[in-house]
Amino acid sequence: MSTPGSHLAGGAHLPDRDVPPHATPAPDAAPDAGETVPSPFASLGAGLDRALSRGLRRVTASAVAPYQSAIVRIGFGLTWMLFLLREFPHRAELYGPNGPWGFDLAKRLLADNHAFTVLMWSDGRIWFELVYALAVVSAATLMLGWRTRTSALLFMVGVLSLQNRSIFVGDGGDNVIHLMAIYLAFTRCGQVWSLDRRFAARRAAARMEEPSDGTPRDADPVGIALWVVLGAALFAATAAGKLTTGWGIIFWLCWVGQAVWWAVRRYAPGEPRTLMTIMGDIVHNGAMLVIVAEVCLIYSTAGWYKIQGSRWEDGTALYYPLHLDDFTPWPALSHALAGNDVMVMLITYGTVIVQVAFPFTLFNRRVKNVLLVGMMIEHASIAIVLGLPFFSLAMIAADAVFLPTGFLRWAGQRIGRALRIAPVRSAVVVPGQRSPQAVETAGAGAVTEPSAGSAPPSTVT
Repeated sequence: MSTPGSHLAGGAHLPDRDVPPHATPAPDAAPDAGETVPSPFASLGAGLDRALSRGLRRVTASAVAPYQSAIVRIGFGLTWMLFLLREFPHRAELYGPNGPWGFDLAKRLLADNHAFTVLMWSDGRIWFELVYALAVVSAATLMLGWRTRTSALLFMVGVLSLQNRSIFVGDGGDNVIHLMAIYLAFTRCGQVWSLDRRFAARRAAARMEEPSDGTPRDADPVGIALWVVLGAALFAATAAGKLTTGWGIIFWLCWVGQAVWWAVRRYAPGEPRTLMTIMGDIVHNGAMLVIVAEVCLIYSTAGWYKIQGSRWEDGTALYYPLHLDDFTPWPALSHALAGNDVMVMLITYGTVIVQVAFPFTLFNRRVKNVLLVGMMIEHASIAIVLGLPFFSLAMIAADAVFLPTGFLRWAGQRIGRALRIAPVRSAVVVPGQRSPQAVETAGAGAVTEPSAGSAPPSTVT
């Protein structure tokens, strides 16, 4: 059977004469000289612009991870408060005038490293007791979420003052508390699970029920009194030359910024308030990113340093602390565990694997959650077996920043029911985690439906 077209020697094929000259060439045919070939990178710029727009909307639309920041706030406030109460009988030896690290030695060291501590303002016992009491009270108020902005700043002052006074007292958990106390001062960690949120919801409900006559309400006399007292203390410290230039600028900016925020919220509820809310969200989101990066850095460096140790390489690192008297609160349990060679090897290698791998599992939610549970169980075991409860609490509080929002909300609801805490009902909500489609819709100007039980993001910290 013949085929259309003509055949030449060697198998070449000539097209039929009835094929139009403008027919589409084969895919592998070379383009004409005047034809424009589309660039394979043509859509790259548009895709990058869309990604940047989504990211900017996500960063500026709301304060991300409200539940994660709240659990971190509660965890570190509780850890530091319990530690100070546990060491209350020994406070003068640890951080006060009766300690081996005397006032003169601390003064000479701080002259070189320029660390901040208000305990160096005076070597009197009364001043030390006041600072120690301030540290305990600020930890409690931060944990409860009362005046969260002020409590977070005072919490940072208390942590830095005590730890920098005696830098040789403490362990790795104290270093984590030291860092997180600074980061929490920049977060809006009182959006949920706080007294601030509950009081803000009550005020919002009262304003909705009362007739509006144009008179500003919500005078907040307690907040004003607290602001005046702290301002007077800051002025006295500055006038006495107790603050360095850097710390003085930081504290004065915080004090003035709180007044500006109160005035804008009370007298300028329009565009100025929106602008300041966006600025606060950006600072909060940046601080949460730093907290996440810090936790990843802690685990990655700890894991890689362990790899370089010979005892971790041969799987016997756990054996040695189990035979130290300082780390055996339960001798029978420690000796039983140390006598099981297989268990010692598995825990030793498992610790290294989990710490090195965890930062790389953040891109896979399921694997991340499995390793997160493993790390929390490990730290709980350290608290029991090695007798390091406050180190373990600090690390668990840091790990909590990675807990899923759904789990935190479920756990918070169950704990609230167990404690018989009435849920807060409000018409305005704190935005939770949203899908990219919801972020794009909100950025386009659509109004999203609030969920019950949340508080206004502009009235809590």
